[in-house]
Amino acid sequence: MAQAAPRLRSRAGRTRAAILDAAEGLFADKGFASARLEDVAEAVGIRRASIVYYFRDKRELYEAVLARVFGDFRERLAAALAPPGGLPQRIESAVAAWVDYLGERPALARILLREIADGSPDDPPAVIAQVRPFVELVNRFREETRDDPAARTGPIDPAHLASAIVGSTVFFVTAMPMLSSRSAFDPGRAQQMDAHRREVLRITRRLLGAPDLEEGA
Repeated sequence: MAQAAPRLRSRAGRTRAAILDAAEGLFADKGFASARLEDVAEAVGIRRASIVYYFRDKRELYEAVLARVFGDFRERLAAALAPPGGLPQRIESAVAAWVDYLGERPALARILLREIADGSPDDPPAVIAQVRPFVELVNRFREETRDDPAARTGPIDPAHLASAIVGSTVFFVTAMPMLSSRSAFDPGRAQQMDAHRREVLRITRRLLGAPDLEEGA
């Protein structure tokens, strides 16, 4: 009996993770309104009623998916900003972390587009709740680097920097496969992501007023 409880918890954890994996793909492909719990259950190989054991309803499942994808990236972003170094170098590490993460998890890009398209001032997107911890993380980072000489070389508009970095990578991952005349174009290929990362880092350096280094980008 003593060993049964850990095994049950382990099995429950695997099932919960499988539900989240399946839901992430379905919400990305169909959006919140069109995705059904029946589809999630079928993808996992369980009954629809079993999902309620883990998540009260579709909204709770959706919020759990958002919390996981954004939480995983927040950890990666925090790790990129943590090492000591100059402001430009740490920002570049954060940018590279974003590009690599979206390359590994393109479902996040599609979820972001659907959230923005479906949201309105009266009904803000659900991702807003996930953005607040990032704002806190960035504010802490700005406070830590306040005395960095690079922070005083010129104004850095956070909105311009974020739109250039986030927007270009979301578009690259979601739209380019459909818009490219090359049917074999795959943004998830290492060669394609490496090239995109280099271009995004060049944009970042220009916005930061830093030199553009061809090698090591």
